[in-house]
Amino acid sequence: MIAPMLAWLGLGLGCPAPDRTTTTAPDATPTAPTDADAKAADTFKVQTEQFGDVRILRYRVPGFEELPLQQKQLVYYLYRAALAGRDIIWDQNYRNNLRVRRTLEAVWRNPATHAMPGWDAVASYTKRVWFSNGIHHHYSMKKLAPEFTAEQLAAMVKACDPKTLPLDAGQDADALLAALQPVIFDPTVDAKRVNLDPKADLITTSATNYYGQGVKQKDVERFYKGKLEKSDKQPISVGLNSKLVKEKGKLVEKVWKVGGMYDPAIREIVKWLKLASEVAENDKQKLALDKLVAYYETGDLRTFDEYSIAWVADTDSRVDVVNGFIEVYGDPLGYRGAWESVVSIKDLEASKRIAAIGAQAQWFEDHSPLLPAHRKPSVTGISAKVITVVVEAGDSAPSTPIGINLPNANWVRAEHGSKSVNLGNIVASNEQAKKVSGVLEAFAASPEEIARAKKWADLADTLHTDMHEVIGHASGQLEPGVGQPNETLKNYGNTLEEARADLVALYYMLDPKLIEIGVMTDLEAGKAAYDNYIRNGLMVQLARLEPGEDIEEAHMRNRQMIAAWVLEKGKGDNVIERVERDGNTYFVVRDYEKLRALFGTLLAEVQRIKSQGDFKAGKALVETYGVKVDPALHAQVRKRYQALGIAPYVGFIQPRLVPVMKGEAIVDVTIEYPDDFAAQMLEYAETTSLLPTVN
Repeated sequence: MIAPMLAWLGLGLGCPAPDRTTTTAPDATPTAPTDADAKAADTFKVQTEQFGDVRILRYRVPGFEELPLQQKQLVYYLYRAALAGRDIIWDQNYRNNLRVRRTLEAVWRNPATHAMPGWDAVASYTKRVWFSNGIHHHYSMKKLAPEFTAEQLAAMVKACDPKTLPLDAGQDADALLAALQPVIFDPTVDAKRVNLDPKADLITTSATNYYGQGVKQKDVERFYKGKLEKSDKQPISVGLNSKLVKEKGKLVEKVWKVGGMYDPAIREIVKWLKLASEVAENDKQKLALDKLVAYYETGDLRTFDEYSIAWVADTDSRVDVVNGFIEVYGDPLGYRGAWESVVSIKDLEASKRIAAIGAQAQWFEDHSPLLPAHRKPSVTGISAKVITVVVEAGDSAPSTPIGINLPNANWVRAEHGSKSVNLGNIVASNEQAKKVSGVLEAFAASPEEIARAKKWADLADTLHTDMHEVIGHASGQLEPGVGQPNETLKNYGNTLEEARADLVALYYMLDPKLIEIGVMTDLEAGKAAYDNYIRNGLMVQLARLEPGEDIEEAHMRNRQMIAAWVLEKGKGDNVIERVERDGNTYFVVRDYEKLRALFGTLLAEVQRIKSQGDFKAGKALVETYGVKVDPALHAQVRKRYQALGIAPYVGFIQPRLVPVMKGEAIVDVTIEYPDDFAAQMLEYAETTSLLPTVN
């Protein structure tokens, strides 16, 4: 499970951001910044621009220059493997994305278009398409609305050299424009990338390209019914690496592998992974990389499980990588994995804090409010660390996660364990950019709440992220014979899983155990976490929605569901009070211990729903508390947030690795920090466009 970047609001949301200066784990002595560090921080420009609802940031990779040559080579090969897969996510998100992107890039590269009517609007739209890896908003899933006319775009396209346009055989610019007109300009055509409305056919009403034309939800459910025996204790992740299409009236999986769908990009990924294997740090890392190559070459999901087991077992390597078809949030039915990659190096000092939590995973499980049958009797193989990201690609970029807990397969986690990571330098960059946002002052109810947040919120966010990933996603177990969540809980499974992990973290944020193990010095940090979560879940995150919209995204649903449920259930005891003052609404926690008890009660229920595969109860919980928005409160939140003048979403420009060659040998690898988002997107288009326009 990958936690998205949610610290946009000024204090952090959901899986919050870490602070590497105020948190001291056992035997972890904070290192005072050097003069060089201070100078670098002063001169490094974090935020480069803002467009639409997006801010573009940069991040540094401290420690990269000090890596030995072999590790630099390893990182470089993994970096190239990451960028090689970039086209895949574009095609997965929507079948017309590559055609649109390449048309817009041709227009951008032609200097003559920059002086034509509508250019500023086309430029802004292009950046938003780049940011979202397609024409649908990366978070709301709604189709991006152009602020230029079809005639203005047509004039620009016709001004381009036809050789630069993505033309099919025998096609001219007019035919291309005719094909693109409804795709870009008709709001009713492929309106949402992922539709979760339970009253609709989730497949035919979703524009995602995981299913072929004519495939319906009932077809998918029928196809996968019975694919796995309920008695199978090691079920494969059916559908994870394929597109389901109809051929001659029969459903067929087009597997993403060498020789299959996405072959050109996957071959390039495999080439770089093989080079990485040759310079692996140790045998365990080499085994994992070789298994990943074998999986890409065969498409065999049993081999993917073998890779996952080998990857979990590699806990000693300094360099690590996520590469593959991972998260299933982009599939309305939760089968197919979006392609992504994260290449990182371990932050040795900061990892001591998160490791202290992982070492107590069994204690946390044993003391959980879950029903005894739903607790794991043995929490196996949890490893936890803070990482320094070198590059992200695919579904992880430009919008990035801040926490990762993998693998997703429940049986692999139960038998072999999992890896939990906190993306330290990503969060540090975001923290630096948001310090003057003003969101806290705009939405906190009192000077006391503001003061508590300023003192403790960084630590609270850090610990919440750590516990969400380390003990949250690793907790609980299914009852015997219960199918996998994408079968039993369907379109509600992702929301309920994120809620479960959040609730584990929230429940323990006020536990003295955190002080005992040395990751917290005062339970006031837990109170700050509760303040933040309620404020964000009930108000601040609504700034992301347009008027009249319901909440669609799984993490946003999760946060409102939890906050709204405890608000309602705690009314009798005035656990959370809604306060109206000067025309503004505030939510104030009045009893933190009772709020903790409510979090525990909801955690037990969410785990019961997952453990028993109770679709009816899961649907009722999400639909009742997580979807609908109070329109008056929403309008108020938007007004208060817009007055701050900041964009609600954050994404990143990636560092660039450059090999230093002596003959055919790499003798060093240097790192550069580009500061132009459009230039990086055009560079990637030139160097990593490996797939045909239509796949």
